[in-house]
Amino acid sequence: MMPSRPTIPALLAQSARDFGDEPYVVSPTDRLSYADAERRSAEHARWLLHEGVGKGTRVGLFFPNGVDWIVWWLAVSRIGALAVPLSTMYPPAELAKVVRLADVALVVGPAEVLGNDVAERFETAFPDLADQTAGRLAVVEAPYLRTVVLTGGADRPWVTRYDASAAVPAEVLVAVEDEVSPADLAVMVHTSGSTADPKGVLHTHGTLVRQTSGWPAAVRAVTGSTGAARILCAMPFFWIGGLLAATGALHEPVTVLVLPRLDAQTALDLIERERATGLVGWPAFTQRLREHPTFAGRDLSSAPMLRDGPLDIAMTDVPDGYPVHRTMSETAGGFAFTEMSIVDDDGHPVPEGTVGELLVRGVGVMAGYNKRERAETFDADGWYHTGDRVYRREGDPRLFYVGRTSDLIKAAGANVSPLEVEAVIEQFPDVAQCVVVGIDDPERGEQVGAAVVPATGDLDVADLAARVRGQLSSYKVPTRWAVVAADQLPVLPSGKLNRKAVKELIV
Repeated sequence: MMPSRPTIPALLAQSARDFGDEPYVVSPTDRLSYADAERRSAEHARWLLHEGVGKGTRVGLFFPNGVDWIVWWLAVSRIGALAVPLSTMYPPAELAKVVRLADVALVVGPAEVLGNDVAERFETAFPDLADQTAGRLAVVEAPYLRTVVLTGGADRPWVTRYDASAAVPAEVLVAVEDEVSPADLAVMVHTSGSTADPKGVLHTHGTLVRQTSGWPAAVRAVTGSTGAARILCAMPFFWIGGLLAATGALHEPVTVLVLPRLDAQTALDLIERERATGLVGWPAFTQRLREHPTFAGRDLSSAPMLRDGPLDIAMTDVPDGYPVHRTMSETAGGFAFTEMSIVDDDGHPVPEGTVGELLVRGVGVMAGYNKRERAETFDADGWYHTGDRVYRREGDPRLFYVGRTSDLIKAAGANVSPLEVEAVIEQFPDVAQCVVVGIDDPERGEQVGAAVVPATGDLDVADLAARVRGQLSSYKVPTRWAVVAADQLPVLPSGKLNRKAVKELIV
């Protein structure tokens, strides 16, 4: 049930009151009930307020999927600060870029993420930190950054320690929560798009709460769950699919099973131990589970679709072989409160059964992109042009996804901007030109492919890929390469690059 005031603090209070003892989040090593989430996030929220964090403060969350991510996200949301989930896959250069673009003032994370020393990663990302002291941070690479909190201990003088005893009175937190409105910005999710820099998608509390309200029913439908749902979320919380699960499970008692790292053995152990009823994630991970040597002998009777259903849950009960449209960052993962129009190349609505571009607007659509004016994002009638080619069937409320009108690459469910990858590769002195395209792949949807023109002589592709991996998340690094001469890059009669022919060249 939706709270009368659709905000994260109101939704959390309702869930803690109505089903507080039910398990909310379970990891291989930790458990969190709804009541626990309310209590622990209140402690963190009171400490954040004591540290001067308030409404609109941009707080970066640098945790892997787990209980800590949930508790800190709720704490940030309860006081009206803006949560900025940060990908734990970011190499230092990408971490520095996103913290700067998002104007993050405080970052909180553990001392170690997936075996990596977080303090060391931050010092690589922000060299200015090494000679600074906590409470006085002034970082050229991220000029708004003032505080870095590493839970679990760190010996750097620039690290602020979390101390639960330093907190504002509980009455102050109550008063603060009363001032959080549905119109306040709640989260900034970064996604690749048509630009070289990742885009920060901004959502209000009202949009996030409304658009996730249908998630419990949706996961029950696609996983075949009939009773209490216990869903393994194989998508990171720092992207919209994971955030959809984290927020959606606050509407009804749905246990979210999470992994800090997508390991098939650990996932199967957790599914079996917790009697999971299904999985939400990308087809490639489901395939990894089914290929694991222990899969056949597992007791998966609680999750029949995991064994017998389609690899891709978006292919559940589809009539024409096209998947149901997946979650969108720009609509907070859902379409329930979104006005939609499917149009042809001239902007005219098309009849049902005809493919066209999806346009969206209304209270279910993002507030906008960070640091972009409204006119740069929405047309004169308020429509956001998604670039997704879709169609609808008569009598069926679902959208079916056909492809894209743009060059954006979809690699294992993640958006990859060709311009972003090209910009990184072309900065190296041994590269004269680079063209990045998506190559069709039966498991990943698309692979990232690159046609590279050397500046002089031979080009060591393995060495180039290693350098790119040092600056971009692993899913953005090309897996298909072609070293070509400049005159081999195909062009159209207009003189523009022929990207379709580049794909064929790489293949």
